Formats: sequence, structure tokens, C-alpha cells
Amino acid sequence: MSASRRSGTTDELGPDEPEPAREGSDGSDLLAALLDGMDAALCAFDADGTVTHWNREAERILGWSAEEAVGRAGFAGWAVRSADAEEVEARLMSAMDAPGRQVNEFALLTKDGGRVLVRTQSAAVRGPDGKPAGVYCAFSEVHAQIDLERSIALSEALLEDASWGVVLVDADLRPAVVNAHAARALGAGRTSVLGRPLGELLAQGVEELESALTHVLAEGAPPAPAELWVSVRTPEGERRRCWRSGFVRLSSPLAEEPVPLGVGWLFQDVTEARQGEQEASLLRFRAQQLHRAARAAAECEDPAEAATVHLDFALAGFADHALIDRVADGAEDVERVRLVRIAATPSGAPGPSRLAGRAGLPVRYGEGHPAVQCVERVGTVRADVGSMGAEEARAWALARQWPGDAVHALCVVLRSRGRTLGAVTFLRGVGRSAFERSDAMYAEDVAVRIATALDLAGLLGDDR
Repeated sequence: MSASRRSGTTDELGPDEPEPAREGSDGSDLLAALLDGMDAALCAFDADGTVTHWNREAERILGWSAEEAVGRAGFAGWAVRSADAEEVEARLMSAMDAPGRQVNEFALLTKDGGRVLVRTQSAAVRGPDGKPAGVYCAFSEVHAQIDLERSIALSEALLEDASWGVVLVDADLRPAVVNAHAARALGAGRTSVLGRPLGELLAQGVEELESALTHVLAEGAPPAPAELWVSVRTPEGERRRCWRSGFVRLSSPLAEEPVPLGVGWLFQDVTEARQGEQEASLLRFRAQQLHRAARAAAECEDPAEAATVHLDFALAGFADHALIDRVADGAEDVERVRLVRIAATPSGAPGPSRLAGRAGLPVRYGEGHPAVQCVERVGTVRADVGSMGAEEARAWALARQWPGDAVHALCVVLRSRGRTLGAVTFLRGVGRSAFERSDAMYAEDVAVRIATALDLAGLLGDDR
């Protein structure tokens, strides 16, 4: 009872009778369906380079439909720039004569004129006689792959070749990854710093750094880099450094909710530049102070008052206390220099310097006192408490007739018109740095102005 569908009869096929093949069916419909169902973009070329197949994924990526693509001669003028067409076609069609698959990367054109970077895998299609009859090509966008490769390359470059420090700090604020530059800056090996508290690596500045890292973990990266002054522990001792630092919060890309992995800390050593800026700023400030002092002293009717004005202006940002001692009358009749206190800053409270020593009684300076050495040598003398404890340091200062909190001293000779007339002593307290050569140069400029004013006031002793 079965009949061909071509006969136009209405007899239905029995349940066990197969449907006859359609006339002219050669499996091309099945092939097209398979190609369209693939996740990868697929196209094929015959031996002359004409497009013979084009699936839906290729249409999605480039925008060209199968009707627009099939039958075109290669990619020239529509899917590839004309300047690149010859090279692209040669590399694609070379798969006909090569064994296995050929992998290439091209920039293809979309229908709307954009460019898409794709990675292709091409292989030869063999005819019934075994000879190459064309090429099939599978391609996909490679932005994700390239982004991954770039991320890996960037990570390796940062950890090996970067000219700035890179430290990945975990959520416990301990180094998890350290690049070579950062290890050198921290004065340790790349593996020896891993997992250690930052307080073991830095002597000073660790609280500020940990505060910044904690803020980044909680709030995210700050809008601008920060400059942190730290002291690094090294086998040679502590090194004071300034690091210009940037921070980024690291979160797991695999979790639905952001899970903090730590902080990426990038820093560059800018110590020399900042020290240069600080020194230049300090020189400008001191020059301005000398100028202001000269203007204020010029309005003083009493030269002695002018001398204390110079002393007060010099103290700003330079020292905590200052003393002026003159050579005692009749000093040429004794073996050792005797000095009389004629001016001093108030001890224990702020205020202007005060004149003293009207009675002319010598100060009980012991042998080898820095002020006495200054006058005898006619040169600058520096003294420091060193590594003494607090009580010993206080005793050291009081024994030299200085305020009890003094730990650094700078004595500069007072000279006027070729005569050595006394000494001015500048003192710094606990927490201040020791006097340096640049400080001595500034103090000598101040001493010249003080000596001139006191000489005019007649408060200095006999010629030496």
C-alpha cells in the first residue's frame, strides 16, 4: 500500500517503513546544519579560494550572512583590508599543501567596518582522489586569550624586570609575593621576606604603611599615590627612605561576591629627589629668616636687643634653645678661657631670648666644655649625648649648664673685626636630629650678625 510521495497519493507510510530519500539529497543539508550548530566560526574555500561554506557563528562574529559570504573570492575587499588580503589568503591557502593544521592570527573586518582579531586553525580538504580540493577554516575571537597572555606577561615583567618595587600583601598584611626590586629595597631576599610582619622589615613608618593597606582592603585604592617615609632594617643598620606608593585592592575573579585577596603595593624610591627639595626649601626658609631678622634688628634702638632678635629668628625650625657666652674680662690672665652668660632663651617655656650676666660672673663650665673648645679653637664644635638613657642624658646636659632636655649641641664662635669674643650655642632636644654641616654654615651666618650687634652694644669682653 505504500507509495512514493512523488506520485501525489495520500497513502501514509507504515510505521515500519522508512521514508524514502529525497531526490537529489547528497547530505549537504545535514552538513549545513552541523556547521551552523558549531560554537566555533567555520568557513571553507575551494581550491581557487572561493568561499563555499559560512556558518552562523562566523556571521555572528563578522556580521556577514552566508548569502553574502558564500561565492566570494577570498576575503579581499570585504572581510580583510585590501592591503592585507594577499598575505591573509596566502597563509590560509597554504594549508592545502601542509600536513596537519595551521594556526594563524589575523585582523578581520566586520560588516559595520570594525576590526576583530581572530585566531584561525586551517586544514586541507581532500577530494575523492585524495588530492587537496580546498581548505576549511575555524576561527574565534582571541581577545580573552590575548588578555590572559598579556596579564601573565605583565605579571612576569613586574616581578622580574620592573624598575619599581611590587609587593603583593595578603589580607593579614604580610608579603605574599615580592619582586626583585622590592626585595633589594627591603634589604632582604625575595623568599626571606615572605610571610613576615612588616614590622620586622621596617623600623619606622610601619604604622603608616599598615594603615594605608588596611584602608585599601576596606575602601579600595586611593585616588592618588602617597609618599611614605620609612626606615628599613638592614645588616648595615637602618636606612631612611621615601617611597612613592600606589595601592590596588585584589579580589578573586572567581567568586560571585568580591573576596579580598590582599593589596598590590607598588612603590618607587624618591628619597634623593625629596631630600633635595627639602634642602632647597630649608635654604630658602633660612635665607628668609635672616632677612626678616635683619629688618627687625634694624628697628631696635638697643644693639643688645638686636642681638637677641637675631637669635630668636634663628631658632625657628632650627633649634630648641640657644645661649650666648662672652669671654670674661681679664681672661688673658688665666690659663683657661672663662665665659660669661649674657643671653639665653627661657628654659621650659616659649618666649623671646633674655639678656643676662650683668654681674659678670663666669659660668661654671668644666674642662673640655664644647663652648670653651669653640673659643679656644676659634671654630665650630658639635656635641651629642649618644646612646645614653634618659636619666644619663639629662645629667649630661645639666653638667654642661644646658637645659635638661638638650641632647644635641652646636657651638659657633663669635667674632667681630678679627677678634674672638665668645660663643653662641644652639641646642636640640629629644626627637630632633643631630646638627649637620649645613646647620653649622647657617649658625655661622647667624653668629656673625649677633657678634656685630653685641660688639656695638659693648657687651663683649676683651680682645683675644
